[in-house]
Amino acid sequence: MNITNHSVGAGIAGDEALDRRALDRRLRQLPQDPLSSRHALAFCGLALAVALAGCAGLPDQRLANEALKRGDTALAEQNYRQLADLGYSEAQVGLADIQVETRDPAKLKEAEATYRAAADISPRAQARLGRLLAAKPQATDAERQEAETLLKKAFANGEGNTLIPLAMLYLQYPQSFPRTNAQQQIDQWRTAGYPEAGLAQVLLYRTQGTYDQHLDEVERICKAALASTDICYVELATVYQKRAQPEQQAALIEQVKSAYQRGVIPATRVDSVARVLADRSLGQTDEKTAQALLEQVAPVNPGSWVSLAQLLYDFPELGDTDQLMAYIDKGRAAEQPRAELLLGRLYYEGKSVPADASKAQTHLQSAASAGEISAHYYLGQLYRRGYLGSVDPQKAVDHLLSAARGGQLSADYALAQLFSEGHGIRQDLVNAWVFIQLAQANPSDQSRALAEQLDQQLTPAQKAQGQRLLQQERQARGAMGPGPGALALHAVQQPEQGEDSL
Repeated sequence: MNITNHSVGAGIAGDEALDRRALDRRLRQLPQDPLSSRHALAFCGLALAVALAGCAGLPDQRLANEALKRGDTALAEQNYRQLADLGYSEAQVGLADIQVETRDPAKLKEAEATYRAAADISPRAQARLGRLLAAKPQATDAERQEAETLLKKAFANGEGNTLIPLAMLYLQYPQSFPRTNAQQQIDQWRTAGYPEAGLAQVLLYRTQGTYDQHLDEVERICKAALASTDICYVELATVYQKRAQPEQQAALIEQVKSAYQRGVIPATRVDSVARVLADRSLGQTDEKTAQALLEQVAPVNPGSWVSLAQLLYDFPELGDTDQLMAYIDKGRAAEQPRAELLLGRLYYEGKSVPADASKAQTHLQSAASAGEISAHYYLGQLYRRGYLGSVDPQKAVDHLLSAARGGQLSADYALAQLFSEGHGIRQDLVNAWVFIQLAQANPSDQSRALAEQLDQQLTPAQKAQGQRLLQQERQARGAMGPGPGALALHAVQQPEQGEDSL
């Protein structure tokens, strides 16, 4: 597989490229005040060596790094962008990381281009670009092959967090890597003693739907990797929640608090643990502890305002409607797409606020355009049910299909209902059969009943046609079949569930 290469600073000769790499290293060593005379002059001297601009208003990468740690993404982006425009690979990676965090599809495209600009000389950029391509929705086979090449190259250069996305590729797209057996590959990594290999095994259990049968092994793996891989706090919290072990869970939460206070783990990881504690699907919840954790990190992690709003939505006894809306407002002020999604759901359901289909549509469209898969589900239901005045079957199908292919667990059942009922659309029992088969990855009593009904209605010829369409649709989704519909870059996170009863 030939990887398309994009040189940093077109036309720079080999020796100059080496100078640029040295300058990258020198840049990382600069003090926070790059305008102190001695260091500014040293920087200018190096800059002139590669014909760069003068030092007026010199940006500072260490300042950008510190700003990012404080949650000041605007200042971080300002400094990263100035340095990235000059061709510094480390700054390009930092800028692209900020773009990825937005989850905005347009920003993700920018991030891909930014990573590519640094990938020739930066193993970090190779790893980041590989992970981005591995998780890219509806990626081409060529992009998946490129992702594998980049991740392997980055791993060989000593970059971490490369084996998990590699495993994700092999598990999610087996047809793209027919010569690779995911379990055998993970076994080889574990035998070689690579720290990430254990988490790759956890990923396999989640993907195969056997996570609950291997809780003991997940606990062993994550206890051993906890010091080096903070996602293991989330996995251990999940294990203890599923096992109903409050004492072990309480001890883990104390570890989380201590690690956060020492700066060992980021606020986003505390947020993830809190959301596990509030997840009813995992067992007995501890919503009060979740609330305390989120309130601690929300001032420095805007996404946690939305997590707090979601917590009050799920557990109304924790706060009133005014508090819920205040959290949503803070999330929206920080341009968090999840805040738009939650507000759209409130107007869609008439929960906490009066139902308003038009307002629901506005907020859900904003969330969907920013990459929130669940927003497509609720938009599809708005159009399917005619809440805006009339049924719009084409928009309903488009949005529900986007949601289903993105991993929204209830969208396939909604599509099966749409085609089987024929309200505002021509009844199509074959399509209904296809989507009800896909819905069995997350079965409910209603979906099982509809599957049985459609099985009786279809002729053998229609079932044969349905099998062909089912195979095509599974290929469109990466041939995943049953299991989680979306995998995170670092670990598997199960997608939000919608309204299974709708």
